Amino acid sequence: MEFITQCGQAAGPIGQGTWYLGEHPDTFARECSALRAGIEAGMTLIDTAEMYGNGAAEHLVGQAIQGYDREHLYLVSKVYPFNAGRRDIFQSCENSLRRMGTDYLDLYLLHWRGSIPLSETVDCMEELKAKGRIRNWGVSNLDLADMEELFEVRGGTNCLTDQVLYHLGSRGIEFDLLPWLQHRGMPVMAYCPLAQGGSLRRGMLANPAVQEVAKEHGATACQVLLAFLLSRPGVVPIPRSSTAKHTLQNAAAAEIRLTSEELGRLEAAFPAPRHRVPLDIM
Repeated sequence: MEFITQCGQAAGPIGQGTWYLGEHPDTFARECSALRAGIEAGMTLIDTAEMYGNGAAEHLVGQAIQGYDREHLYLVSKVYPFNAGRRDIFQSCENSLRRMGTDYLDLYLLHWRGSIPLSETVDCMEELKAKGRIRNWGVSNLDLADMEELFEVRGGTNCLTDQVLYHLGSRGIEFDLLPWLQHRGMPVMAYCPLAQGGSLRRGMLANPAVQEVAKEHGATACQVLLAFLLSRPGVVPIPRSSTAKHTLQNAAAAEIRLTSEELGRLEAAFPAPRHRVPLDIM
């Protein structure tokens, strides 16, 4: 369950997110350096979307990847639901490619489900593959019922991944969606793996169990949160970072191996639901 680049290499176990990046001229250079630091550290999967800053994040990615061997990178973008039909998806894809300065996307995702039938979106995704504009396609923010419906559509089983919100404080997908995806060998992209912010993020980082495990590994609390997700088979977290320092800290989390006892403490502090819950998206 890996994301494989054009040259046949697996992308790093941790990717890079770009939500809210590229939107301000005064931080553009710093954010570009952060992405480049990640690439140098092996975080070759970069996730973006046409929605992020109305293309500003895609433009940032395009600047950051200049000078790198494109075949060693794994670039992901997402199409708005209202653009995911035959009328608009091909132009949306071309716009994303132009902003990123690349001839193809490694992965193109339906950002969330809208009113356009899944069958139409799948047909268009397969056409983009045939044209060489994308190598693979997937979805984002689809829950189990949506995935089951997708797999009934012609070509739906070609879906490569489901990108969903997943972190220690939001474990709802572990009840049914994650096992379903793992059973089918589909890697999961975990967005907002460090939580978005506010009281939940603060509560996670300051939690005694998280702090204790971090101290035992000489790591930061954020690195422990990433290591928790990396302990799950087929889960690829895609944290966002606006500085090279934090990006390198994220990359170093891949070296942390949590013991079963440590995982037990973290799971006890933030237990998974014992029943089905709606998919978190924020």
